[in-house]
Amino acid sequence: MANAGDEQQRERQRQQRELAEIRRNFAEMGARMGSLFEPADADEPKPAPPSEQRALPAPPPAPSLFAGRPHWWWAAALTLLFLVGGLFGWLLRGEGGSEPPPSPTTVAAAVRLPAPPETVIRTKTSVPEACLDTAKLGDEVIARLTSNQRDNRLFPALRKYTIASQACRREASP
Repeated sequence: MANAGDEQQRERQRQQRELAEIRRNFAEMGARMGSLFEPADADEPKPAPPSEQRALPAPPPAPSLFAGRPHWWWAAALTLLFLVGGLFGWLLRGEGGSEPPPSPTTVAAAVRLPAPPETVIRTKTSVPEACLDTAKLGDEVIARLTSNQRDNRLFPALRKYTIASQACRREASP
């Protein structure tokens, strides 16, 4: 018990030291900057209005990457690119002539076969009774939880739901 009291006292002393350090830092900062809410003293020089202050010179513009190249250089580069692309396409095409592929000379007559009869398979969906019970019990549990009825009536309903859910899984699995 004495250890807990000593621990609390040490923590309180540490917090007080931190608070004193923060206050000291704020006082030093205030002494350096002066008050921002009070007018400046008469002995301090007033800053010049913005219109009289000298502005910094504008930085020199960045040198353009293509500043030294003449305009015809662009046309020559694009023409060369077009020619290389055309040559590459001609090489990929191969030695084949410009003739279209031969079309089939014989035309097969379209013969229509009769369609096979359609087979319709109808399945009757059946749900195990345990799954229906699970759904009802699940609705009951959700209704109790949403209406904030977290008392002794919730536990049996939740237990019944869990048992019904396990039975549903057993019956529904092949």
